[in-house]
Amino acid sequence: MGYLLGFDVGTTGSKALLIDEAGNVVGRALSEYPLSTPRPNWAEQDPRDWWDATVAATHSVLAEAEISGEQVDGVGLSGQMHGSVFLDKDDEVIRPAILWCDQRTAEQCQWITATVGEADIVKETCNPVLTGFTAPKIIWLRDNEPENYGRVRKVLLPKDYIRFRLTGEYATEVSDASGTSLFNVPQRRWSQLILDRIDLPIDFLPQVYESPEVTGTISTQVAELTGLKAGTPVVGGGGDQAAGAVGNGIVQTGVVSSTVGTSGVVFAYLDKPLMDEQLRTHTFCHAVPGKWHVMGVMLSAGGSLRWLRDSLCAAEQAVAANTGRDPYEYMTAAAATVPPGSEGLLFLPYLTGERTPYPNPDATGVFFGLTLRHTKAHMIRAVMEGVAMGLRDSLEIIKDMGVELTQIRASGGGARSQLWRQIQADVTGWPHCTINVDEGPALGVALLAGVGVGTYNSVAEACQATIAVVDEVEPDAARQQWYQGYYQLYGQLYRQLEGSFEVRQRLVLDQSR
Repeated sequence: MGYLLGFDVGTTGSKALLIDEAGNVVGRALSEYPLSTPRPNWAEQDPRDWWDATVAATHSVLAEAEISGEQVDGVGLSGQMHGSVFLDKDDEVIRPAILWCDQRTAEQCQWITATVGEADIVKETCNPVLTGFTAPKIIWLRDNEPENYGRVRKVLLPKDYIRFRLTGEYATEVSDASGTSLFNVPQRRWSQLILDRIDLPIDFLPQVYESPEVTGTISTQVAELTGLKAGTPVVGGGGDQAAGAVGNGIVQTGVVSSTVGTSGVVFAYLDKPLMDEQLRTHTFCHAVPGKWHVMGVMLSAGGSLRWLRDSLCAAEQAVAANTGRDPYEYMTAAAATVPPGSEGLLFLPYLTGERTPYPNPDATGVFFGLTLRHTKAHMIRAVMEGVAMGLRDSLEIIKDMGVELTQIRASGGGARSQLWRQIQADVTGWPHCTINVDEGPALGVALLAGVGVGTYNSVAEACQATIAVVDEVEPDAARQQWYQGYYQLYGQLYRQLEGSFEVRQRLVLDQSR
């Protein structure tokens, strides 16, 4: 029996996942690395850390599965989107990669939009130019680090740097390229119009493939380093959201995913590119050849709960360390003692700015309604509820676009908590399903590898053969009604604070100069 290997180059670590042809997980491994925030609203990582972690995870997953690299038929790649890896003529990394959650490029976004023209930007890319996207990062380098910019010969996305290290090929695929602000999303190719108008050479960019296509093979040197077999095909793969959607079976009309990882994403399949008139959501190419998707993205979903854990929950972490349990279990148990609505405490989950429905890099997190009555347990539940309300924002927009919604599949860390799934169902009013395997992007690209090497005939067939719904949480009518008033207040708070966010950011920047 052959096996399929999926890599996911995440924000906190690199994951390797091995499955058999039936989709059964036979091995998984994670190797972590640091994230640097050298200035307020900046986020960077060293791409070489990703590579070291990928090599380590490969050894670990082969050992856990007790198989050799000779038995791996194909490899798929996923990873955090939008990041910029700058390589010089010798293929050396020039500076740390600027990540998806970095917010330094507001001026460059405005310049690109004005230079290209907003109408042409939207026509070509189906999206506005946002601070997290790749193009403004390149322009920022040109504006602020001209010596480094002068050394640039290639710009790669995070997973595609790993592809280069595995195969020696400069390549990407349509779903990840869609998030660069340099890609013609309807026509599934680089936008020569945008490149010409902002004076970027197309030679900076890798060749683009469809997600299941083979883009290269494992090199002899990498085979010796990792234990994989030289010549093993590596397919295009997908950006983390498109790949995660494949791993959730979001490959047909009506089935929608709601994922709570570091970020929060509501993702719907499209047969043709559709856009929200206000451009609050993203329309990208799907990892399914010839298809598209629309998604709403909140930047700090599970990341908000992780921040709370690291900042205020040392006691829970200490107890977890002694018992061998996850600290989130203790946090969730505390939140379950608090009534819906957290007794009037609301949380705006904008810890790293926001995208949907407010593309605002200056937005910040807010606890509203704190009183002497409130405890840490209230704060934990308020964070979980605030994230659910942010996800509802995206669902409401996608529904208003006329996209069919028949089933919502919950995934990511937030789906592992029964309480958080119930909160999401109650806040949104939609039942939330879970599936038989929750491995996200790594599973998705392993399945794409299976399509690329002929194990499955299509992406839809791969998902049908391996993915099934196993549980469903129904919304509680009384709690749903209770949350309606809090959801309206949640939206009002952003609108009332929008100007204050801008003033605050100006004060922070003045202080850091």
